[in-house]
Amino acid sequence: MGAPSDSSRNHVIPLDFGSIQTVPESHVWSESDDEYRYPSGVHSGTTNSCFSVPVIDLRDPNAPELITEASEKWGVFQLTGHGIPTELMEEVESETQRLFSLPVDRKLKALRSPGGATGYGQAMISPFFPKHMWHEGFTIMGSATDHAKQLWPHDFEVFSETMDDYQKQMKAIIEQLILIILKSLDINSQQLNWLKNDHYSGHEATTPGTALQLNYYPPCPDPNRAMGLAQHTDTSLVTILQAQTSGLQIFRDDVGWISVQPVRGALTVNLGDFLHILSNGRFVSVLHRVVVNPVQRFSVAYFYGPPSDFIVSPLLSRSVGDSGEIVARYRSVTAKEFIDMKAKNLKRALSLIKT
Repeated sequence: MGAPSDSSRNHVIPLDFGSIQTVPESHVWSESDDEYRYPSGVHSGTTNSCFSVPVIDLRDPNAPELITEASEKWGVFQLTGHGIPTELMEEVESETQRLFSLPVDRKLKALRSPGGATGYGQAMISPFFPKHMWHEGFTIMGSATDHAKQLWPHDFEVFSETMDDYQKQMKAIIEQLILIILKSLDINSQQLNWLKNDHYSGHEATTPGTALQLNYYPPCPDPNRAMGLAQHTDTSLVTILQAQTSGLQIFRDDVGWISVQPVRGALTVNLGDFLHILSNGRFVSVLHRVVVNPVQRFSVAYFYGPPSDFIVSPLLSRSVGDSGEIVARYRSVTAKEFIDMKAKNLKRALSLIKT
């Protein structure tokens, strides 16, 4: 899986899934197309209760300890008691369905430009893989109003207001979670100042990197031959996912692929590369993918990363060398530099900054 070519970066238009009855060759995945698809010696898609992703109630007095443990062992957990209104979650899913139900020519009015980051298109990781994915995506960074006007010139308010409100709620929850996770590193409070809201007032470079990703996985006539979203880790501190239909799978070396069974009203929390670096490798940046179903699946993911000019380096506390000195496993890099590395190298990005 090498770096994408310049020409492949321009292939951002998804297939018109509503017009086909079979999986075209361009979307047929084999074992060689996904090195983790059929790992030897493990059971793909294990759903045994012994390997269930942790479910944590944020209202539980022991939640900080449980979140820390899940971050170390899994890099993913399902969160209940988060306080996001059920009505808002339902509205976001309804508006997501409304968007992807639009005719193809209407969705193309908000097509992501080649090299761009927002709008309608294929998954951003698509150029790294030889086959296309059974997926349509829509990325929002900041306010959703401009793209909403492209899709619904005279009826954009409900979509934009719903997505903007949802992003505010997600940001508050995710900053609470990051504080809980990082405080377990035995670091001083000054090392967490960058996470405080008042730190983000001012010029754009000091604002956190956030994105709202709407996903649609159409009904697939032959799910075993297609891939919804290929394996990857997130270029974020933390990602929060809302989905009511199964499809997400996470990979553990000792087990293989494990299906995440949605818990009603819960949000799935994935730890990303930046948190892995900050923790000096203690917290898992979870490898995950999405498999497709005979029925349609929608999901909404909120990505939260550090400011682009923030220097990401291990907040040293636990990794100790033979001499008793703390050893950094990763060299310092700005968030933007690492994002650029990931955009060119995907799975190799972390190895490029190892010490």
